[in-house]
Amino acid sequence: MRKDTPAGSVIVDIDEMGPVAAKSYPGQEAVNINVRPAQRAKQEIDYGRRAKGYVYGALREATGECFTQCYPRRCLLHFIDFLCEVDDWLDASIERIYAVLDNLDMHHCHDLLLFQIHHSRWEFVYQPSRAAYLNLIEPWWKTLRSLALKGRRFETWEEVMRAVEAATAYWNAHKHPFGWGRRRRHQPLRQSHTFSFQVKVMCI
Repeated sequence: MRKDTPAGSVIVDIDEMGPVAAKSYPGQEAVNINVRPAQRAKQEIDYGRRAKGYVYGALREATGECFTQCYPRRCLLHFIDFLCEVDDWLDASIERIYAVLDNLDMHHCHDLLLFQIHHSRWEFVYQPSRAAYLNLIEPWWKTLRSLALKGRRFETWEEVMRAVEAATAYWNAHKHPFGWGRRRRHQPLRQSHTFSFQVKVMCI
């Protein structure tokens, strides 16, 4: 979590994930390597994409709580609509909302200024170019893909929307704060290795 956040304010990371297609997504299935003949991982053949859309997301890194909304495409109208949804999602008692955005052209439009006029508690903070890792929602997209899409086959975009909604609800029920430098639970701590060097001088 970013430090030195003023009291009565929150930081919200906002981004779009997509395009997300209605197709088959590979999963992970355990394979017994000791049996003979050897087993092979199987993947269902999927002939093309049937529909696609975008997932808009907002992440409160201090609590880990996330809000998502699916749209058929990425455009200015849907972006402003999503910001209005996020404003309703956040508590009205919050005095200041710092929204972290990337430098997409859509995030620098005139309509965004009009939104800010009607929602005075919002302030937009833009991350530097080529620094997507500064937006903590980027690693969270990987978690959402795993919860909603991994190992499943989707026939329609509506099925993808329901899967994303269910995955978001599951995450919010088991959320945890996002912090800089926090190690993932499934990764063991790396052991520090020490090396010693000896310099030999040969005299002639």
